[in-house]
Amino acid sequence: MRSAFLSSLLFAVFTTASVAVSAAPAAQPSAPAPVSAQAVMQADQSVKVNLNTADADTLQKQLSGIGSAKAQAIVAYREENGEFTSIDELLEVKGIGKAILEKNRDKVSIN
Repeated sequence: MRSAFLSSLLFAVFTTASVAVSAAPAAQPSAPAPVSAQAVMQADQSVKVNLNTADADTLQKQLSGIGSAKAQAIVAYREENGEFTSIDELLEVKGIGKAILEKNRDKVSIN
């Protein structure tokens, strides 16, 4: 009887210790970025790519889902058809669909 009691007591102690050790630590709040770094990030996000003047390399680097082939297709379309008159005209470029346009709508301009 004592051995069963001792076994139960040891089991309870080890289980409690096990749970306490494996519990996730409290999340530490991360330090906010310095103001100058935030300003730089906001400045980078506010710069728009001009579809009528950007070269293929710039289009590829600045736009989401635009690789080398699509960037060259945008430039070729512009050379064949003249300047873009609206951002939605980007849908006329082969390989550019609604999803890519919507991902990049805030990143492009035609001015």
